[in-house]
Amino acid sequence: MERRKMLADLLRASARSAAIRGGVQLHGALLKLGFGSDTMLSNNLVDMYAKCGKLDMACEVFDRMPERNVVSWTALMVGFLQQGDARECLRLFGAMWRLSEAAPNEFTLSATLKACGMVGDTGAGVCVHGGCVRMGFEGHGVIANSLVLLYSKSGRVSDARRVFDGAAFRNLVAWNAMISGYAHAGHGRDALLIFREMQQRRDKEDGQPDEFTFASLLKACSTLGAAREGAQVHAAMAIRGVSTASNAILTGALLDVYVKCRCLPAAMQMFDRLGKKNAIQWTTVIIGHAQEGQVKEALELFGRFWSSGVRADGHIMSSVVGVFADFALMEQGRQVHCYTVKDPTGQDVLVANSLVDMYLKCGLSDEAERRFRETVARNVVSWTTMINGLGKHGHGHEAIDMFEEMRAESVEPDEVAYLALLSACSHSGLVEECRQYFSIIRQDRRLGLRAEHYACMVDLLGRAGELGEAKDLIATMPMAPTVGVWQTLLGACRVHKNVAVGREVGDTLLAMDGDNPANYVMLSNIFAEAREWRECQRVRDTMRRRGLKKQGGCSWVEVGKETHFFYGGGDDVHPRFADLRRMLCDVERRMRELLGYIPGAVTGDGTQLHDVDEESRAESLRVHSERLAVGLWLLHHHEHDHCEGEGKEEVIRVYKNLRVCELLDAVDLEPEWGVWHRADDESASSRLVIPSEENSMIGSKL
Repeated sequence: MERRKMLADLLRASARSAAIRGGVQLHGALLKLGFGSDTMLSNNLVDMYAKCGKLDMACEVFDRMPERNVVSWTALMVGFLQQGDARECLRLFGAMWRLSEAAPNEFTLSATLKACGMVGDTGAGVCVHGGCVRMGFEGHGVIANSLVLLYSKSGRVSDARRVFDGAAFRNLVAWNAMISGYAHAGHGRDALLIFREMQQRRDKEDGQPDEFTFASLLKACSTLGAAREGAQVHAAMAIRGVSTASNAILTGALLDVYVKCRCLPAAMQMFDRLGKKNAIQWTTVIIGHAQEGQVKEALELFGRFWSSGVRADGHIMSSVVGVFADFALMEQGRQVHCYTVKDPTGQDVLVANSLVDMYLKCGLSDEAERRFRETVARNVVSWTTMINGLGKHGHGHEAIDMFEEMRAESVEPDEVAYLALLSACSHSGLVEECRQYFSIIRQDRRLGLRAEHYACMVDLLGRAGELGEAKDLIATMPMAPTVGVWQTLLGACRVHKNVAVGREVGDTLLAMDGDNPANYVMLSNIFAEAREWRECQRVRDTMRRRGLKKQGGCSWVEVGKETHFFYGGGDDVHPRFADLRRMLCDVERRMRELLGYIPGAVTGDGTQLHDVDEESRAESLRVHSERLAVGLWLLHHHEHDHCEGEGKEEVIRVYKNLRVCELLDAVDLEPEWGVWHRADDESASSRLVIPSEENSMIGSKL
């Protein structure tokens, strides 16, 4: 009996320390001593082999057992669960239920519930929960913890909370499961509140937070954009000695909080202190700067990331290409494309979709379609990206053809694909086609009709001048009209100079979204163009009293494979500012002589919106960021053409964070320059064909 107890203790010690060599020797010893059929020692052997990762040996011992009890089944089930094979764990539970007379205990049921959570089978978990209630195990701590984990992971946080509140004793696992469940379900405020409750009860229960607690709390703060609470969690980690230096998950969560809370200095301070940075951390700060419009800083960080040698997977590369797409950085995007051709990440459909989007936003629709056709496993996002890009380029009929081709290939369009199609029809003025597809969406109950679909129809009617019909459509919306819907109608009022409807829509919009300076600017421009100066000044004064400022313009241009940035309001920091200003003055002189250009004639009827003399007006317009970008391109290529001794037609691509200045709209009407704009909600690009001095041909409209 003493030998049997000694062998059992040694096998448990081997299991705890995962000492497989000693465990095998003990297995041999107990066979020699005649304990091969002993149920308790066989259970210890199954447990030892399972915890050492030798599941084949554990199964062999289990299969040779003449008698098995609940511990035998549970030990093998837990072994498979710990090795990540939840389905085998569930299969064993089913076999035990059918073939064995042994009744499951709380540990068997807990393992089964965890397995249900791992495979995402909440329905099976609910059935097991019912069995726990019938057998009287619901009040056990391990069962309560497993149920909270199951329900919180599946998003059923209300069910998780009911189990949590009914538990007699809650340990750290239960608290962490509940906080994590709330955080990942988007209920950040509830996650913070339950953490406060955990702190208040830490003397009665096991409530000392660990790194998993803090990771979930940071996720909650990130979701809420709660900078102050995020800083408090960071401080609590420091007080408790929880280090982020060796924990990549906590580091990433902290960076994410500071970036999403727009605290970039704090994020960079922490980022720069990191010794070894991974791809996720690099991507977080790059995207953070890009989202704040700090394109130059984002590019500098990307350069450091590129030279660091850190390998990126498909998700990372897709995010980085997405940054280049949002800011139409063509050269950098092409470099990443070249990299993906040689790297396995190039086969990832996420990366392919991002590259297609990047080329479309850079105005290279042919290259976008070529990359699209090369993509083997195209999904609905791939097709939607192409449809949306073609629509933004004004190719409405091609977008419709692409949509029908998608359906012919048995790819089912979702509501986003239909939204891209409606937008394409709207941009191209395809009224009947847009009505037809909008009717399909309204009749198909599988598709979720959203306010954005109505916004496309409002945009279409607005472009066609049917402002009354657009208003009637808004009145029949089954959901409340969003700010975007009213902004679309207000923009149409400006295009068609309908001051009456514009005033009505503007008042509604300012009541809904009174903190957005763009709404005030749009409404004041409607009044200014109608020469209603008193109304224009009233709107401007309201905007000033609320402390609102129009978003600053930033334009950039790629010259000699280098990106140059210019900012509105007289940006004179560029080293060649004086030279490019002289170039712009020369271009203006030639435009006056050849085209009759008048500075400040920004509206169709020549209305001048600035009550200043012509020279002052010309000087103020000369320092617009997009003009400075054009001036630098002209200066560079003027010098380059002289060095090369040849003149040729080339393309200027100027990109801006706002809609392109109306000065460039005015140029669109002139015979010497061909201009068109591709406008998005937040960005736009201008592409100008500049004939050389030797070539007198008229610039073609591209």
